[in-house]
Amino acid sequence: MDRGPSAKSPSVVELREAEGGVILSVRVQPRASRNAVGGAREGALVVRLTAPPVDGAANAALSRLLGQAFAVAPSSVRILGGTSGRTKRVSIAGIDLATARERLRRLEGGSTLASGRRAKA
Repeated sequence: MDRGPSAKSPSVVELREAEGGVILSVRVQPRASRNAVGGAREGALVVRLTAPPVDGAANAALSRLLGQAFAVAPSSVRILGGTSGRTKRVSIAGIDLATARERLRRLEGGSTLASGRRAKA
């Protein structure tokens, strides 16, 4: 299938600067064997969560894990769209675009962040 020259790269997470933070798309895989952040799929950051997609458990786990991955408080992570779907639009406050890109590079560079562990620099 030819996606054409304007097709988005499947291996790059698209970040957008917003007032006071950044916005990105996240592709959630609930009920995974472990919590982990890393990789990209169609411009979205892939996040694996052990939590089931029931009663907001996966969304709460997503906020905690992204907060840890981007070194911000979980309360700084807000789901803007897709609260009941696997693909979500997420705002992360208190981080600039350059810092967010650097933290993503560390995650994609083989230091996948698992719950309870810190990514090595």
